[in-house]
Amino acid sequence: MIENIENIELQYLTLDDYSDLKHAMIEVYSNIPNAYWKETHIKALIDKFPEGQVVIKVNNELAGCALSIVVNYQDFDEHHTYREITGNYTFNTHDNNGSVLYGIDVFIKPEYRGLRLGRRLYDYRKELAERLNLRGIAFGGRIPNYHKHAQELSPKEYIEKVKRKEIHDPVLNFQMSNDFHPSKVLKGYLQGDEASNEYAVLLEWDNIYYEKPSVKAATQKKIIRLGLIQWQMRLYKDLTELMQQAEYFIDAVSAYRSDFALFPEFFNAPLMADDNHLPESEAIRELAKYTPQIVQKFSELAISYNINVITGSMPELRGELLYNVGYICKRDGTTERYEKLHVTPDEAKVWGMQGGNELRTFDTDCGKIGVLICYDSEFPELSRLLADEGMDILFIPFLTDTQNGYSRVRHCAQARAIENECYVAIAGSVGNLPKVHNMDIQFAQSMVFTPCDFSFPANGIKAEATTNTEMILIADVDIDLLRELNQFGSVRNLRDRRKDIFSLTKTTAKRT
Repeated sequence: MIENIENIELQYLTLDDYSDLKHAMIEVYSNIPNAYWKETHIKALIDKFPEGQVVIKVNNELAGCALSIVVNYQDFDEHHTYREITGNYTFNTHDNNGSVLYGIDVFIKPEYRGLRLGRRLYDYRKELAERLNLRGIAFGGRIPNYHKHAQELSPKEYIEKVKRKEIHDPVLNFQMSNDFHPSKVLKGYLQGDEASNEYAVLLEWDNIYYEKPSVKAATQKKIIRLGLIQWQMRLYKDLTELMQQAEYFIDAVSAYRSDFALFPEFFNAPLMADDNHLPESEAIRELAKYTPQIVQKFSELAISYNINVITGSMPELRGELLYNVGYICKRDGTTERYEKLHVTPDEAKVWGMQGGNELRTFDTDCGKIGVLICYDSEFPELSRLLADEGMDILFIPFLTDTQNGYSRVRHCAQARAIENECYVAIAGSVGNLPKVHNMDIQFAQSMVFTPCDFSFPANGIKAEATTNTEMILIADVDIDLLRELNQFGSVRNLRDRRKDIFSLTKTTAKRT
């Protein structure tokens, strides 16, 4: 390793560097005959894609190089060769409108190894792919130690042993340590590469910031503002008065340019006061008659206040069966329905409620979201299935009467944020309803939870309301931080699951 380093600089490759580049390649690839680019090749690369050709210099001496092009990856067979991907070394396969950055060459001279210069070259490529909004990076990686094991191991077996650190392969080890994952074995990839028996490993890196080009004028937001409504239970004269209070809160959170307004479970329970003389099971069915009107009004408010409203939950009759449901009223005028899948023993016993049957994510202008009503948050399988569908934010409207009931929801919700690498927002009701049976007291503290890693609050709490006080809670969440966590987090709960020993699948439930 060289000593007395005065400066290290990453520069674009120029033709003035060619002589040094040629000598470096002859030294690095001494076991491959004529393994250096001619000046015409380098000129073609620079002319076609100057940003893709960089050198790293130490004390103004060339120490390493990275060459790349952009290709339409779908145009090539998944078992392509080096000659094919480079267009027979003409680089006519380069397309400025391509989808993937393809690595043509990368090396560090022996005397400069150990300084992590290769990582700088790979980091530059990643930044370039992000800047150009490419799907990712791909290249055929040599396996120069494979010839030592070719008699007893297939290329696949060799790669597995390298991954398990049973065999040391300097090239493959380095590439995997820089977040490139082996995709497949390429046979006959590089002619003359006897050390690799002409095999290569197709290595890929996915750009987590890639945005698929859209034909719509709108763009998907990355910083999402959540408005949580901690609702005070109080008596209302009628539905109009209750919805006036709901509109007041929507107006308030939309004034702060919130993207979502989240209401609690059974926020409309005060309307049961007029039917308090009836048995609880009949009073709740009378309340269900208001649900279509409430959904219609919420949809109108979502449009007029330009906000996505998550209506908490309400009782709803389907035929003779009673369900606990809610609606996502989007600001584009569409509505979507979600159901409480697990009703509590009290809901079943006192009200005769049924559990729902459908679990799914919802597409919004702020990405994919999920909604689990109260008790459903205590079943981790549900949120994991939603995470597998790409959920970024989980909303949990809840209703709890005592602090221990609230604690179950709170701690389960926080666990869901950690294990599913998502944000979780919970909103509940506070106060008392002395004239509504089975709804006497409420305990709540609305909160927004995050995963626990360096880019997030250390305690996993983004924002929290004051306990048992009517208020709104506003919090911003950054979706890009979730992408970074999935790839580079201290722990990676989603990626590290042992799917080889367990699986989780949804089944189609039949309605009773």
